[in-house]
Amino acid sequence: MEQYEPDCPSPAAQAAIRRGPSGARAAFTRRSLLRAGAGGAFAAGGLAALSACGIPPAGRAPGGTPADDHSAREKTVNFSNWTEYIDVADDDKSHPTLDTFRRRTGIKVAYTEDINDNNEFFGKIKPQLAAGQDTGRDLIVVTDWLAARMIRLGWVQKLDPANLPHAFANLSAQFRSPDWDPGRAYSYPWQGISTVIAYNKKALDGVEVRSVSDLLDNPKLKGRVGFLSEMRDSVGMTLLDMGKDPARFTDDDYDAAIARLQRAVDKGQIRRFTGNDYTSDLTKGDFAACVAWAGDVVQLKADSPDVDYVIPDSGYLTSTDNMLIPNKARHKTNAERLIDFYYEPEQAAALAAYINYVSPVDGVKPWLAKIDRDAAANPLIVPDKAMQAKSHAFRSLSQKEETAYEEKFAKLTGA
Repeated sequence: MEQYEPDCPSPAAQAAIRRGPSGARAAFTRRSLLRAGAGGAFAAGGLAALSACGIPPAGRAPGGTPADDHSAREKTVNFSNWTEYIDVADDDKSHPTLDTFRRRTGIKVAYTEDINDNNEFFGKIKPQLAAGQDTGRDLIVVTDWLAARMIRLGWVQKLDPANLPHAFANLSAQFRSPDWDPGRAYSYPWQGISTVIAYNKKALDGVEVRSVSDLLDNPKLKGRVGFLSEMRDSVGMTLLDMGKDPARFTDDDYDAAIARLQRAVDKGQIRRFTGNDYTSDLTKGDFAACVAWAGDVVQLKADSPDVDYVIPDSGYLTSTDNMLIPNKARHKTNAERLIDFYYEPEQAAALAAYINYVSPVDGVKPWLAKIDRDAAANPLIVPDKAMQAKSHAFRSLSQKEETAYEEKFAKLTGA
């Protein structure tokens, strides 16, 4: 019997910043929430922590547990997503793509922005999942490490390929077969998230930054470098710089990466480890350069001519937020039809034009160009083949690894 990990809900992260009066989406809405709670809650282990949460250990039911599918009789789908993670009409109320889906299919989407934090959301739904009950949700969006956990626990349903022709045909090659869900049997990406190096040209004052080594070793940047408080991003980028594959590293490789970061901390090279608040440090010039999320960089570049980015020759890290159908969902077929809808390039383009993350849909570029030529030409939104070739994923972790690695990272960052 496999137990689920002891991760009592963390407090919700701060509310997302709404769109500004110019109509441009704020850079720090989605990312400021996504990583909150992704690490520290894993560190406290043991059955005692499970008892403290008031939830009994759960067994694994391979393949998930379907319910009677009411899709044919009940033309609805209950969709839980993150704040500010879908297109919004000028009235700031309706969602054009969801309206298109309803008109075309007759299926009404009950769309709820009730995910503020991966661990917090998991805390909401795990009592029902552990008890074999319906969560009240047909479709959810969670980050890859949590998607991997839920699949491992047997708490999500296997998808029916017959209902996903566009998704199967149009899923970008770089997202097709993660080690935690080979062949995408249980999940499809909502959006991709790239981790790159961002810099402030004015603050650099002629200093060249091309790699993580430059961040860690160039004395001219001492005290003006930022790394992320998300373990997978900071350690993953460091592993790549050391010539190690984040998809295949060992315990010794991990420890070597932590030691390398620790040396930079000890000598004052790294100013601090941050969540999304690095965006303020970067635009002000307190950070001359930092590890950053590409979705933020797109918006920061639009607002500040001093901000730019670089893809290291060693590569960059890509993760995903993923659509899953929980066990006992009442409207599985309707949920699959909605997944498939977002893999039509025209709909994927409408979504990408608004939220500016990496579209996982092949064929999106010409449709996006009709809406926003600059976005279509931006490899941070539509990666070209050269950029895709530099993409790497952080491998899935066992519960034992998760706890040990997060403890070491927390010690490094002082969390």
